[in-house]
Amino acid sequence: MTILQQVANRERISIPISLDDVQIFDGEDDALVYRIGRNTKRYISLFAEAVEECLPAPTRDLSGTEDILDVLRMHHPEETGQNHTEETDPESARKSNIPRALMRRFEIHLVPGIKLKSVAIRHVKARHVGSLVRITGMVTRVSNVKPLLTVATYTCEICAFEVYQEVNARQFTPLSQCPSDRCKTNRTNGRLVLQTKASKFEKFQELKFQETPDQVPMGHVPRSLTVYLRGELTRTCEPGSIVTICGIFLPLPISAQRQMQMGLLTETYLEATDVKNHKTRYSAMESNEAMETQVLRLQQKSNIYEILSQSIAPEIYGHEDVKKALLLLMIGGVTKRMDEGMRLRGDINILLIGDPGVAKSQLLKHIVSIAPRGVYTTGKGSSGVGLTAAVIRDSITREMTLEGGALVLADMGICAIDEFDKMEESDRTAIHEVMEQQTVSIAKAGITTTLNARTSVLAAANPIYGRYNPKLSASQNINLSNALLSRFDLIFLILDHANYDRDETLARHVTYVHRYAKNPKMNFEPVRPEVLRYFVAIAKQYTPHIPSELSGYIVEAYVTLRQQDANDQMREMRQNGRQYASDSNGNGNEGQTAMTARQLLSILRMSQALARLRFATDVMHQDVDEAIRLVYASKASLLNQTEDYTKNGRGHAINGTGFIGSSDVMSTIYRMVLEYAKDKDICAVTIADIEPIVFRKGYTMQQLRSCIKYYSELDVMQMNAAGTTLHFVA
Repeated sequence: MTILQQVANRERISIPISLDDVQIFDGEDDALVYRIGRNTKRYISLFAEAVEECLPAPTRDLSGTEDILDVLRMHHPEETGQNHTEETDPESARKSNIPRALMRRFEIHLVPGIKLKSVAIRHVKARHVGSLVRITGMVTRVSNVKPLLTVATYTCEICAFEVYQEVNARQFTPLSQCPSDRCKTNRTNGRLVLQTKASKFEKFQELKFQETPDQVPMGHVPRSLTVYLRGELTRTCEPGSIVTICGIFLPLPISAQRQMQMGLLTETYLEATDVKNHKTRYSAMESNEAMETQVLRLQQKSNIYEILSQSIAPEIYGHEDVKKALLLLMIGGVTKRMDEGMRLRGDINILLIGDPGVAKSQLLKHIVSIAPRGVYTTGKGSSGVGLTAAVIRDSITREMTLEGGALVLADMGICAIDEFDKMEESDRTAIHEVMEQQTVSIAKAGITTTLNARTSVLAAANPIYGRYNPKLSASQNINLSNALLSRFDLIFLILDHANYDRDETLARHVTYVHRYAKNPKMNFEPVRPEVLRYFVAIAKQYTPHIPSELSGYIVEAYVTLRQQDANDQMREMRQNGRQYASDSNGNGNEGQTAMTARQLLSILRMSQALARLRFATDVMHQDVDEAIRLVYASKASLLNQTEDYTKNGRGHAINGTGFIGSSDVMSTIYRMVLEYAKDKDICAVTIADIEPIVFRKGYTMQQLRSCIKYYSELDVMQMNAAGTTLHFVA
């Protein structure tokens, strides 16, 4: 009765009726539920009549909320000459010629029971016509919401008699002659005028529903179906969403001319009664007590960063830094809006470049499956129009309208573009505006507008020669322009080198996954995708800001990284001067790894994402250090550091992003620690002091420990018993 009372108080419109509750009411015999499923249209009208009889009186003052229906009830007895009171109950409308549908202020929505199984579109047959069916698929196109006439009200020009006509189809023939006794007696044939104010309209939306890829048999194309949404069900799903729609499968009435062409065939559509989104956007997620308990338990763990990152595609071995970056991509930074209208994006863009077979595509698909709103596409199968927007003609209104592409469909989500290097250069330039301004500007067919594309771009590409050539520079291996590369916050180069120990571990991992269809046991329980999705939704609610005391530290770190990058570029140009000279007439990629001001914004975005990960309102020193470390690890993977590997056939992996000689790693870390001690004029350093320095340069804790162990065995340095201080031997 609570729902009915809300309807009577004009606080609610939708009345959901669960068929499971109907079955409980009917007892063990489910004959009533079966009849409802086979003749749904008729039973919905019966439910509406039953609701009218059970509708209680309002419990709140409705003054000030009067509308045309109240005016119609009040003035109808005088205008029609019939003897009615001015009561507002449904009995008044029943005795007059006013249709019940005109006076209803509620909608009946049937919620299917658990026994009604979901089927694919191709399995909906002729026997389902008029029945209730449940279909799961993907929304490919959604029309604008328009008013649909359901009850037409006419007034005679001569006798002022009111005539009502219920409209149950998309097309109808308007009444023209007055049927009143007065006009018939006087033989005046009064003309009826449509009164739009007194007529009833409801919200109407049409969408195209298509099978998901897993529902399409081999060698077949996806089937599609037209779905009609009415009333409160409109605007419940968006293009690209995976939804389950329950509705009535009905034939579509068509015109006589169309019928002559089609013969006995008829088109069909689905009139929706219930819509359920499989994945809602972060801001639309409903609170769940069980999920909140798990999220709070996770948030209290000290290694939450490692747990969540390793929970991303645990079946894929390695790629620790890449998974951490993908976690930050899902969380994102804080979008800044200035008073003058300038907007600084908070979404993070990542590019994965590497040899074939390093699980780039699997990572992309996994991220899209976790994100509430994600679109996956390939570079070769996407054009510039398919990524941004296309101008098409609306099938209903015949007007020229815009249909969003992959980047627009992924608004407030993630757009994964595989085979990024296979795209045509003209199509690739369409992404430039989206990746920085996060808008799509259109000026086609007389339509000039701007569409929102607030999405994080996750792209994957192969080197220009298929595999990475260590004898060439990074710019010669990557066939992408500077303007596009600078828009990516992180660029990871994932190489596939032969290493006995690593290859053996990888092979055991893959064999285990193939045998048991799950990831091997880890030292912690991986977080389920739905829990990770809910965790990210809560983290996105925080808007951390950067304290003033960290501003100088970030500036100093950025200047240091930029100066070091300039030195690396000069050294690489001297080593590869001949190659650069031969490529001087190319596309100008010589300085593609150079740090720009966009990388400074990238550090800020990732620092805010790390603070969101801790559910904090302030960015801490450790967040900035980790962001700088990821930037440096990304940059280090792009540098041509494979000479040691190619010479002696041995190499040591840096977090799965690149390879460098193990002796060079330890000597580099030792020099950093020694320089720190000389600058401070001390002979002993604490591990807590040198950890941030080592991490900022892109090295890991394991490499720091290996360096300490190696030089301790050489009696160059010694560790105290507590393992907290490092002493240099004179």
